[in-house]
Amino acid sequence: MGTHSSLARSQRGLADFGSNVRRAGVSDGLRRLLEAVVLFLMASLAVVVVVGVGFRKAGASLVWYDEVASILLAWLTYYGAALAALDRAHIGMPTLIDHLRGPVRRTVLLVGEVCVLAFFGVLAWAGVRVLTVLGGTTLVSLPWVPASVAQSVIPIGAVLFIVARVVSLPDVLRRPIQALGGEIDGGDSE
Repeated sequence: MGTHSSLARSQRGLADFGSNVRRAGVSDGLRRLLEAVVLFLMASLAVVVVVGVGFRKAGASLVWYDEVASILLAWLTYYGAALAALDRAHIGMPTLIDHLRGPVRRTVLLVGEVCVLAFFGVLAWAGVRVLTVLGGTTLVSLPWVPASVAQSVIPIGAVLFIVARVVSLPDVLRRPIQALGGEIDGGDSE
């Protein structure tokens, strides 16, 4: 009887390991993608601001500078929020959750998760609605760029945030939230 239960535990362990490896692959891929996008947006924003200031100081202000910088900042905010969501470094109360135990912890965590996912679900829906309302409008300073391109970050960012939260949820259910971001050790080390 003892070997049967240890065999069953081993099989469950292998199944958990396989699912953890797949989830880690999705999480790592999403992290690399978001890090690359955030890095590109930060560099682009820095270049646009430096070029805009340089031209303004030279007395030849660029008409598109303010609008493009504002859009890049909004994109950086949405994509950066999705990246932060992977580490649970955004919206939440990790200290409270980490101090709770058992069914109370799981219940509070899941209720909070449902609220966050519902909010970002509504945000994604509203973002799609905004895109349909914008229709054929364009940016003021760059009339060849559709306004929907600039505003597409709303539904895309919301969906990325949802994916990041869902991908990181199994880890949060198993260990302290603050340990995910590397701030606090989640267990005995060494």
